Amino acid sequence: MGRPGLIGLAARTAVVAGTATAVSGGMAASRERRAQEQQQAEQFQASQQQAQVDQAAQQAVAAQQPAAPAAASGVDVVGQLQNLAALHQSGALSDGEFEAAKQKLLGL
Repeated sequence: MGRPGLIGLAARTAVVAGTATAVSGGMAASRERRAQEQQQAEQFQASQQQAQVDQAAQQAVAAQQPAAPAAASGVDVVGQLQNLAALHQSGALSDGEFEAAKQKLLGL
């Protein structure tokens, strides 16, 4: 019952090496999974930002359309003014652009 024989030593070495390989593989898989999740989160955030930019651009284009046809067709002027105010507050429209779009919308 002294020291392990050659076969016991080889078996112990194999167990240690196998455990180290399994731990290393698990850690690598975990790192890869975290990297993929982060990449997906960044892509989602970028798509959300792009959607906000697209929406602001559409609202700005709608705000710059002539006011006379809009008033004649019965478009909700109050709703458009609210959209302009929201764009102005978000920084999509400068003070001058906001005033010009408001004057067009009101037909002044």
